[in-house]
Amino acid sequence: MTGNVSNVSNEINKSDNKSLLTGVLLIVLGIIAIALPAISTIFAEAWVAVILASAGFAKLFYAYNTRNEGGLVWKVLLGVLYIATGVMLLIYPSTGILTLTLLLGSFLLTEGVFELILAFRLRPQQNWTWVLGDGIITLILGAMIWFQWPFNAPWLIGTLLGVSILFTGVSRVMLSWNGGSGFNKPDQAAGTA
Repeated sequence: MTGNVSNVSNEINKSDNKSLLTGVLLIVLGIIAIALPAISTIFAEAWVAVILASAGFAKLFYAYNTRNEGGLVWKVLLGVLYIATGVMLLIYPSTGILTLTLLLGSFLLTEGVFELILAFRLRPQQNWTWVLGDGIITLILGAMIWFQWPFNAPWLIGTLLGVSILFTGVSRVMLSWNGGSGFNKPDQAAGTA
């Protein structure tokens, strides 16, 4: 029975080591993305372009496979629209970056308004001010993007992407340290058997 516990413990430790290494790699990539925001912004814009074009080809494939079910023209037009948008973003990356930044600002402004509405609807409940604070901060971020556009476009998306990757890496590292610590102690592992 003790052999099974040590095998499970070894497997978890191997998994934790992979998770830890992945977390460290994400932290390094996040720091690079923050340090080089223009390059990471272009990378993010190109990634969106490739996703849109790929989705367009998938939609065309779906249209072909369901051609007898009706709506073929609309399905094909939608697929072509996706492909055209992806290709345009690849050909004109600066326009794509400007557009994506403006869309992000619009999204945050809209989300901030909805969060404020939700906060006032939750007002009788305890801790409703957290939703209010979230709405206010989101609204301020959206307004900052809008009022500084187009000057913030070259660095904004790359910086936000870098921050997101950095915090994902940190959380991965913290989870792998936390998850593996309980299995490194033999008496705890033997006690669960």
